[in-house]
Amino acid sequence: MAFLLKLACVYKMSLALGNTRTAQLPPNVNRILLVKNLPFKITSEEMFSLFGKYGAIRQIRIGNAQKTRGTAFVVYEDIYDAKEACEHLQGFNVSGRYLVLLYYQTNHKPRKTNLSMEEERVEQLRQQYKSMARDDDDGLDG
Repeated sequence: MAFLLKLACVYKMSLALGNTRTAQLPPNVNRILLVKNLPFKITSEEMFSLFGKYGAIRQIRIGNAQKTRGTAFVVYEDIYDAKEACEHLQGFNVSGRYLVLLYYQTNHKPRKTNLSMEEERVEQLRQQYKSMARDDDDGLDG
């Protein structure tokens, strides 16, 4: 019984001290961080030394095309490491630039639909269900 009481005290203290390994994470948190506003000449070694302080890194992808310069993806092995890095490095100054960190969301862009084609499909479904409703009302109970 004393062991359980001690365990409960340790758990409460860890929550009070900010140990979030046991806390439930928000749904937008994941292992992939999108890093913006990086210096254009940052090396992968510098990225690993900066982000590796917070946990094991699976992969770092630094943008090198004209549109992707200054951005990178950092993929952590553990979601809690990614959360800790995001909390600590948000606004961190690297070579005079303040980092912007976001959790990467794969489904953030809604699919564009052709409105006229969608209206046509809805009308076809209406006609189909109208004919099905007429078939059910033919008086034959079966």
